[in-house]
Amino acid sequence: MGCGSNDPSTTGPDTPPAVEIAIPSSGYESPTSYSGKTLVWEDDFEENRLDPANWTHETGTGQNGWGNNELQFYRSQNTSFQDGHLIITAKEESFNGSNYTSSRIISLNKQQFRYGRIDIRAVMPRGQGLWPALWMLGVNFPTVGWPACGEIDIMEMIGGNGRENTVHGTVHWQNNGSHAEFGGSRTISNGTLSDKFHVYSIEWDATRIRWFIDNEQYHEIDTSPAELDEFRRSFFFIMNVAVGGNWPGSPNANTTFPQHMIVDYVRVFQNQ
Repeated sequence: MGCGSNDPSTTGPDTPPAVEIAIPSSGYESPTSYSGKTLVWEDDFEENRLDPANWTHETGTGQNGWGNNELQFYRSQNTSFQDGHLIITAKEESFNGSNYTSSRIISLNKQQFRYGRIDIRAVMPRGQGLWPALWMLGVNFPTVGWPACGEIDIMEMIGGNGRENTVHGTVHWQNNGSHAEFGGSRTISNGTLSDKFHVYSIEWDATRIRWFIDNEQYHEIDTSPAELDEFRRSFFFIMNVAVGGNWPGSPNANTTFPQHMIVDYVRVFQNQ
C-alpha cells in the first residue's frame, strides 16, 4: 500500500451510518482455533465503537497522497459500526480541498505482533478508483520510514475494469537502499470480493510468509535471507479504503458512492 505520514491523530467521535447498509449474510467463516496455536488477540467490533485500546485514526491527506497520489481526505467520521461490524465508508464529497473522504485506522503502539496466523473477515467495496487494504507496517516506521520498516499487505483489491475478483498479497522492504517488493494474487472463480465475506490470512514466522484467501494458499515468500530482516520484527495493523492513486487510477463516471469496506473481525493466533 505504501504510506506517506507518521502522524496518527483522532478527530471527533465515531458516527453511526446515516442509513443502514446491506451487510452480506453469506461467505467464508474461519475457525476460531488452530491446532498448536493460541488466540492472542482479536477485535470483533461487537461493542459498535472503535476500541481506543486497539486503534487510532490517521487523518488528512498524508504526504503526496499518502505516498501514492491518493485523492481522499481521511476522517474519523467515515468510520461507523453496524451489527458488530466495522464499516469504513468512502464518499464523494468536498472536504478541506479534497473531493473524496474515507477512513484509515492503525494499531501502532496499541496492538502489534511478531509472527502468527492472522485472519481478517471482510467484504470489499467496488468501483473504478477504489483501493481497499488490510495491511501491516513495522513498528519502527516512525523512526526509519518506509520501506525500511517493512510492509506486509494481507489484502489489497483494485476496483474497476473487472479487477474486483482478485486479491493481492505483497511485501515491501529495503534492499541495499532501494525499494524491493514481491507479490502474488488469486482470482476467485465466481463473483467479486464485494459480493460476500471472504477471510484474508497470512501465516508468518521467522523464515516465511504465506497468504491465503478462505484458507486456500495462493502466495509465499522465503524471508530467511538477511536482506529481509524487516520481517523478523513487530508489525502493526492498518485498515483503510483509498480513493484514486497510482495503482487504481481515479474514479470515473461509472463509480458510485458511497462505497463500504465491512470488517467482521481480525484475529491473531500464535504458536503455543
